[in-house]
Amino acid sequence: MAQDDPYSTLGVSRQASPDEIRKAFRAIAKKHHPDLNPGDKVAEERFKAANAAHDLLSDPEKRARFDRGEIDATGQEVPPRQYWRDYADAPGAGRYRAGPGAGAEAHGATGYGGGFEHGGFEGQIDPEDLGDIFGQFFRQRGGESAGSSRPRKGQDSRYHLEVPFLDVVNGATQRLTLPEGGTLDVRIPPGLEDGQVLRLRGKGRPGRDGGPDGDALIEIAVHPHPLYRRQGRDLEMDVPVTFAEAILGGRIAVPTPRGEVTLTVPPRSDAGTRLRLRGRGVAEHGGQPAGDLYATLRIVLGPVDDRVEEFLRDWAKDRSGDEARQEIRRQA
Repeated sequence: MAQDDPYSTLGVSRQASPDEIRKAFRAIAKKHHPDLNPGDKVAEERFKAANAAHDLLSDPEKRARFDRGEIDATGQEVPPRQYWRDYADAPGAGRYRAGPGAGAEAHGATGYGGGFEHGGFEGQIDPEDLGDIFGQFFRQRGGESAGSSRPRKGQDSRYHLEVPFLDVVNGATQRLTLPEGGTLDVRIPPGLEDGQVLRLRGKGRPGRDGGPDGDALIEIAVHPHPLYRRQGRDLEMDVPVTFAEAILGGRIAVPTPRGEVTLTVPPRSDAGTRLRLRGRGVAEHGGQPAGDLYATLRIVLGPVDDRVEEFLRDWAKDRSGDEARQEIRRQA
């Protein structure tokens, strides 16, 4: 069964940029991925078609060959069209030369040994030659050509994998469900970036005539985290502290990607104070040291009783509070 045009499948124009193609595929994957639609055959087929289209159009070489008509939407070679002139002009084509003596007999010829006339060209066809011509034609239609028996590496397959934020911080193994129903266990190393492509050698399409299998190219999409933000191998987070904790200081418990730790808040800390937790960022990997986690203090009012309110009234009598806004006045 013929496959739809890959541009139509992804809903993009033929002039679409690689980024537009990637975004279109991601949108379809998020909506129709088999893991999100268990038992939904329509969604599964939609995802399969989108994955195949993305596989072709995200590879610049494949895309260029498709646009030139050299391969079809499945990535298979398109046999070149053959014309009688190709054979007539080929070496040894004297048997197809024009012959002035063949005209009258050729008009009524019905056998292989007779003559033919087409577009002013007259000649004789040998039965053996005709067999050679059609034999070569059908071999090419079947995907064979001279030298096709040599080993050929299988085509690479492209996939899309959405990964939780903490998996790229700590490292993990994710199972990828393939459009055709199989699975791949994908090792996520600490420090992987959003949009990065992992290569799994030998996990692509089968090779031909004894050639090696292609590779699986897996594009990673990292989910954002509600608490942590990433800057390279370091992480940042906001930590709420009460008014009393900010003034008096103390030790508070805070979560990190690898468990809860105790953070020391210095006395008289202001909002925006930035404290470092060494080695609590992206985990160590491949000779790269672990990153750090930076906690930015955010002051919250916390519980207030009558004693606190009375104290603040007395304390604020001789203070206008304008010193807190001096900086924004200067910047205005």
